[in-house]
Amino acid sequence: MNYNKLTPGEKAVIVDKGTEKPFSGKLYDLREKGTYVCKRCDAPLYNSDSKFDSQCGWPSFDDEIDGAVERIVDADGVRTEILCDNCDAHLGHVFLGEGFTDKNIRHCVNSISMKFIAEKKNVKKAYFAGGCFWGVEYHFEKLEGVSSVVSGYMGGDKDSPTYGEVCDGNTGHAETVEVLFDPNLTSFEELARLFFEIHDPTELNRQGPDIGEQYRSAVFYADDEQKQITEKLIGILRDKDYDVVTGVIPAGTFWAAEDYHQDYYEKKNGTPYCHAYTKRF
Repeated sequence: MNYNKLTPGEKAVIVDKGTEKPFSGKLYDLREKGTYVCKRCDAPLYNSDSKFDSQCGWPSFDDEIDGAVERIVDADGVRTEILCDNCDAHLGHVFLGEGFTDKNIRHCVNSISMKFIAEKKNVKKAYFAGGCFWGVEYHFEKLEGVSSVVSGYMGGDKDSPTYGEVCDGNTGHAETVEVLFDPNLTSFEELARLFFEIHDPTELNRQGPDIGEQYRSAVFYADDEQKQITEKLIGILRDKDYDVVTGVIPAGTFWAAEDYHQDYYEKKNGTPYCHAYTKRF
């Protein structure tokens, strides 16, 4: 059987049955959802749902994937060693009766013996331009179901524009945020409604004191559904006598802004100067 190539440090634990230093492994405090697999052969060993914090310094699990782990008497004649059932890689030891969880079992596993495969998430993207991206980012980051908000540029004709170039007004870009969201927790319509309530969609090529085409109001839609929802919301606002000037434009290439623009208000411990929530729906 062909196995993955191991580093000397990995071999010392996985083949030679050594033990890594406590609190040193990168998987010790990992809390993401996914599957822990054997470093040597990639066989699935543990699901993240069975992981718990025992404060021992090594990843701890109270259950294994069925048939994944073999138990043998340790060389010390006292403990129970656990191995990958597929390739006999040394994982660690199993302990009973400690009372950490209802299952009353602890698989104490060397982090170096495993790899982690994150659970695939159902993530969608949305793009909004509504003035200075600092303020737009600030509000979207607070919405449940949003996993990431990145400030950047869209709608122009120059690759990899800089902030200075966009501010000069010669690239055609708008300051835009890319919003990653889980449609099981929130919806594009909820995002778009918030968008229309955190900026003034009636201002043309400006937002408050920020003036210029780069500060224009626009929704860059990723699919026809997003386009239809945006147009529906604009229709509702116009029926309420809002003279909406927001552009509804197919999404193009999104260029992330410089690092110092990301999470701007969080870094400054401040609040937006021209993006206040106003209920419009």
